Amino acid sequence: MEGQLGDEIVTIKPDSDARRLHGKSHYGKLYEDRLQISLIEAAHLMERGKLTLKRDDDEVSMEEFISLLAEKGLYSKYLVYRDLRNRGYIVKTGFKYGAEFRLYERGGAPGRTHSAYLVRVISENDTIHALDFSSYVRVAHGVNKKLLLAFLDDEEDVTYYLVDWIRP
Repeated sequence: MEGQLGDEIVTIKPDSDARRLHGKSHYGKLYEDRLQISLIEAAHLMERGKLTLKRDDDEVSMEEFISLLAEKGLYSKYLVYRDLRNRGYIVKTGFKYGAEFRLYERGGAPGRTHSAYLVRVISENDTIHALDFSSYVRVAHGVNKKLLLAFLDDEEDVTYYLVDWIRP
């Protein structure tokens, strides 16, 4: 498939491959005349050899695209997204909930089930304030989801911590 790079999204003409990609793997949003995917989704598809990317008429290499993700502050989110997708999860944006991602249980999917987790991406050297941490947990609990903290270390390895609300 071939995608056209925009400022914040990638647009793909909805041929049968794009429709199948959206229908089976739940990438992006399908409109009548196009499939729109996020930059993070595009990077994952490029890495897997399923997407070539163009800006105007020039092809964008994976290295150029990774540099663009880093400039936009998306590289760490991409590493977590890639790890979760490679583990077989469906991952969608979590902006509505103040998180980076929503995560569906294996076998679940948008339109069939609700997402089970909100995922927050935290770099190893980040500082988390107690009030922020509390608000992450409160929001997740309020929307009936569990909080998954994805810690990214300097070697780009991801460690996950499940945070759940309990009543003593």
